[in-house]
Amino acid sequence: MNSKRTKTAAVLAFIIGAMAIFAGGQVLLGKVMDYYVIDWLPIYNFILGLVSVGFTAILIWKDHKLALPTAITTFGIHAFVMFILQIAYRSVVAPDSTIAMTVRIVVWAIIIWLLIIEKQRRKAESGGLNG
Repeated sequence: MNSKRTKTAAVLAFIIGAMAIFAGGQVLLGKVMDYYVIDWLPIYNFILGLVSVGFTAILIWKDHKLALPTAITTFGIHAFVMFILQIAYRSVVAPDSTIAMTVRIVVWAIIIWLLIIEKQRRKAESGGLNG
């Protein structure tokens, strides 16, 4: 059964993934930005955007058992990349990139929260037997 929480989480995953595809894709297609672009970051954005839209959002929408672990993994990857940006690239990373990564991390945290709340609700409804 697909709840409003699960559908909302899937739509959020789709939107944040589409935004990453757009952002990364613009640079990959040759748009010149008015700030320094770290070479690998647009590729990362584009690929994670594709994964979010074409895989993770679908798992969440279908309420697949791997939806929550995949969302957690996506969040973890974004958090790790943010860590790398703040440690190794702090002096050159564009503020726009830091803001975009922060938004992704926050949105994925919300997605995870929605999925956990729904999982707990279902567990409570089933008497805790099928959690």
